[in-house]
Amino acid sequence: MSLALKSKLKTRADSLNEVRTFFHQRGVLEVDTPLLSPFAPIDVHIDLFSVDLSEKNKGYLHSSPEYGMKKLLSEGVGDIYQLGHVFRKDEIGRLHRPEFTLIEWYREKTTFSSFLEENLALLSLFLGDQAYETITYREAFEKHLGIGWDAPKEKLLEKAKGLEVHDHSDLINILWGCMIEPKLGRGKITIITHYPKDQAALSQIKIVEGEEVAERFEFYFNGIELGNGYHELTDPKEQKKRLLAANEERISLGKEPLPLDPGFIKALEKGLPDCYGIALGFDRLLMLKLGLNQLF
Repeated sequence: MSLALKSKLKTRADSLNEVRTFFHQRGVLEVDTPLLSPFAPIDVHIDLFSVDLSEKNKGYLHSSPEYGMKKLLSEGVGDIYQLGHVFRKDEIGRLHRPEFTLIEWYREKTTFSSFLEENLALLSLFLGDQAYETITYREAFEKHLGIGWDAPKEKLLEKAKGLEVHDHSDLINILWGCMIEPKLGRGKITIITHYPKDQAALSQIKIVEGEEVAERFEFYFNGIELGNGYHELTDPKEQKKRLLAANEERISLGKEPLPLDPGFIKALEKGLPDCYGIALGFDRLLMLKLGLNQLF
C-alpha cells in the first residue's frame, strides 16, 4: 500500500471518528437501521437496486435511512443520527457513486436557526471555519439568471440556450443544476432556503410573503451540493399523497413504480415529532477536506 493511500484512509477513519464524537458530545444517539427492505423510499429521480429476498419476493437496498429513522422517531427515541452506506442506481461520476456514505440526523425541539448552526459546526470539521450566506431559491435564480424560477416558459427557455425541455419542473431543474449550482458556495458556504412548493419532497410547506414555499434547505460549497435538509413533514395523509404522486410521475417517465412502505405511513400516523432532518454526503466532505477534485 502506498503512503499516499494510507494517509487518505487514515484521514477517512479520523473523520468518521470526529463525526461520531461530534454527535456523542451533543447527546445525539447513533442508530443503525436496515439497509435492505421489501419496500422502497420513493423518489421520482432516484432509482434503486433491487435484490431477490427469496424466489418470490423482491427487496431494495435503501437510498437513505430516512424511513427507518422516522419509524424510530415515532417510537419516542429522541434525537438520532446514522452514519453508513446508501445505494443509488446509475449515479456515477466525479461527484457521484452508486454506493456512498451518508450522514443523516434528526433533531426534535429545535429551531431552523439552531439546526443551521449545528450543521455549520459539523461542516467545519471538514471545511474549517467558513463564512456563509443564506439566500432563497428565488434570490439565487434572480442573482444568477436575472429572472425568477416562475418566469414565463419562453424566458426560461431563453436562459436554457435552446434546450428542448417541455416540462416546467424539468426546465427549472436543468437551469438550476447547470447554470446556478456551479456558482454557489464560492469562497463561502451558501445555504439555499424557501424552495418552490413542488420541490417540497418530505418537507413542510409554509407561506412567506403570500407565496407557498417548501421548508427545505441545502448547503453548497465550491459549487458542490453537500446536503439536503427539511423541516420534516408529519402529516401522514399529505405524505402518502406525495408518494403516490411521485410514483405517477415515475410511470410517466417510463420508470417502474415503487412499493409504498406501510410501516412508514403508520409511523407518521402514530405521530412523528416536530423535527428537522438532513442528509449530508460524507464522501463529498472528505473529498473537500483532502483537497481532491473527485470522490476518493
